[in-house]
Amino acid sequence: MKSNMRNNNGMLVGVGLDATDGEKRITKGENFVLAGGSEETHDRMTETAIKFNEELDRKGKHISELSREEFMDMMHKASGK
Repeated sequence: MKSNMRNNNGMLVGVGLDATDGEKRITKGENFVLAGGSEETHDRMTETAIKFNEELDRKGKHISELSREEFMDMMHKASGK
């Protein structure tokens, strides 16, 4: 019998190192955890992670199902690069 449960062994982790204001920023979402960074950097990481998840949903895949090439293509697209 095939299980409908997805393998949850994948996650995006983002770490921003440019904060100078003393704020501790942490954002968690489906498939990602983001920590640190300036307000601008943290917002950009959050936007990228959300766009990445939207693309995963469109493809009907979980992050653990992506090949390295597919992951990189989706990340470039999500980051606008």
